[in-house]
Amino acid sequence: MANKVIKLKGITWDHSRGYCPMVATAQRFSEIHPNVEIEWDKRSLQGFADEHIDQLALNYDLLVIDHPWAGYAADTKIILPLNDYLPESFLEDQKNNSVGRSYESYNFGGDQFALPIDAATPVASSRPDLMERMNLSLPKTFNELLHLASKGVVTMPGIPIDTLMNFYMFCGVSGETPFQSPDQVVNEDVGKRALDMLKELADRLNPEFFYWSPIQVCEAMTTRDDLAYCPWAYGYSNYSRKGYTSKLLHYHNLINDDKNEIYRSTLGGTGLAISTKSKYKEIASEYAMLVANPGSQSTLFFENGGQPGHKKAWEDENVNAQSANFFKSTLKTLDNAFLRPRYNGYMHFQDNAGDVIRDYLMNGGHPSDVLSSINKIYLESKGEK
Repeated sequence: MANKVIKLKGITWDHSRGYCPMVATAQRFSEIHPNVEIEWDKRSLQGFADEHIDQLALNYDLLVIDHPWAGYAADTKIILPLNDYLPESFLEDQKNNSVGRSYESYNFGGDQFALPIDAATPVASSRPDLMERMNLSLPKTFNELLHLASKGVVTMPGIPIDTLMNFYMFCGVSGETPFQSPDQVVNEDVGKRALDMLKELADRLNPEFFYWSPIQVCEAMTTRDDLAYCPWAYGYSNYSRKGYTSKLLHYHNLINDDKNEIYRSTLGGTGLAISTKSKYKEIASEYAMLVANPGSQSTLFFENGGQPGHKKAWEDENVNAQSANFFKSTLKTLDNAFLRPRYNGYMHFQDNAGDVIRDYLMNGGHPSDVLSSINKIYLESKGEK
């Protein structure tokens, strides 16, 4: 009698970096386990950032998630604590080879709710051919960035979620890490300086950037010949690989602040989680280990468009040779990245605060009103369960 076919369904996000490596690893897993089929669906990048994971966990065995969901997962028990299913030695390797705080970002209340299969944070990018043709140099400070932006060759992502992430970064540059206080996102003086710096830069850019995600920035920079530099956008190593795009991007660590310390951007990336509703938790766990192990991350996962989350892949010579040293050139920024809050309710803040800051950058107003509005959203998020 033939073995019963086990079917798993997964949901990831709609980009070569998010979808193709999952399909490739699923195919390989099915070749090793002929009685297992894994089908991957995809949702938009905005859906990945915004969509509630409750319904997804009901319909899918495997979920590629954003780490701020960790607190919600711990409270609702809709995501499997992987420490109950994966070998301790495997998780220890993942922890010891975390890119920045990627592994920690999926740990909440002592449980590990996802494996960090993809690591990312806003990093700088440039078109080396344009920089050379225009006789431009990479900026090293904020003032140099403003000078370069005045030439009309700079852009950045400006949709609400990315605007919020950049606000976090500028708060750090201005002297305080966000969310240190129970009743305000950041000290008012620090918040005002962060908003002033953001607006000073935004006012020098073509307003089209307000409608662009990091992917749209990459597409614009690699298809047009007027945008030579982006100071911060979640990195996409795909655009530094020959064959993916005809005009390559090179990636760099962020500029330095007044103390000559690197700017601290906001950690992103993705984690592979398993629904507690899955009928095949052990098989799903085995597949998760295939995706996240260092051998796969450096070869099968990366070679099919993935952006690894395992540090050995980031340091791999072959991986870097195929991506214009994307990983080695940005690792310092990744290791320095700020970890967002992950309490149950934080997603309400993330879903709403960026709109307020973006509106200020687009239309002006009073920074104190902006800070008052986001503090109100912050308090709402802490009362939301």
